[in-house]
Amino acid sequence: EWGRAVTPEEVRDELKKHRDVKAVFVTHSETSTGVFTDVKELAEVVHENSDAVIVVDGITSVGAHELYMDDWKLDVVITGSQKGLMIPPGLSFIALSEKAWEMVEKSNLPKYYFSLKKARKALQNGDTPWTPAIALIVALDVALKMIKDEGLENIWKRHEKLSKAVREGCKAIGLKLFGNPPSHAVTAVYFPDGIDKKEFQKVLKYKYGITVAGGQEHLKDKIFRISHLGYYDEIDIVGVISALEMALAEVGFDEFKLGDGVKAVQKVFAEYEKIEVKQGGNDEFLSCCH
Repeated sequence: EWGRAVTPEEVRDELKKHRDVKAVFVTHSETSTGVFTDVKELAEVVHENSDAVIVVDGITSVGAHELYMDDWKLDVVITGSQKGLMIPPGLSFIALSEKAWEMVEKSNLPKYYFSLKKARKALQNGDTPWTPAIALIVALDVALKMIKDEGLENIWKRHEKLSKAVREGCKAIGLKLFGNPPSHAVTAVYFPDGIDKKEFQKVLKYKYGITVAGGQEHLKDKIFRISHLGYYDEIDIVGVISALEMALAEVGFDEFKLGDGVKAVQKVFAEYEKIEVKQGGNDEFLSCCH
């Protein structure tokens, strides 16, 4: 069901019904609904109940959610350049376990440009098999340096904090959240009843400079989605929730007082700062922000 993560029990039941399954595909952070799936738990179920490989769509989770490919025994993980890696679209990334590489070697599907064997061979010489998007590779070098400087664990913590602040800010102004459990990369929110949705988005975008994505398929005009993936910090979140408040007020939604959402956001940040100071010890402050 859209908006709900698959459970380990559901996966186990399907594996028992279909003993010949070769691969289990799972989306770690589902962008269109803002749902997080516990791939660590699912991987354990897959390996305990089958010989299948587990293939993880990490497009919006890599760089936002904790992910340990080897420790969790994930066989394939993919991501894209335009999300947690903070650069324009155009590059994709794939990592494979030894088990997955064995399947690649046995594969007899026709392939030429999209050949993982050619890519792996070229990579051993620090190259790509075909002409890459050079400008994006240069940009990637800068983005990876930023990630290394901040520290991957700190980045995961920052995304956790920002996503919680967005959710609490939305709830404080009377908005209902969609998606359970929620992703750290994007928050999906129901449009409130009784407002002109197009006018709300128009005010938000053209007056306050905030663009939110709509829902897809049957969720179109039912939800909107707020991204907090990549190059975001606390002030960005304060600005987004403040703009939401003002745009909603302008289109006649009066279930809150101006400032309720911003106050909730600031409260989350204050709580996290207390946690960080306590963890540091000796008055050391461990910042996980830009």
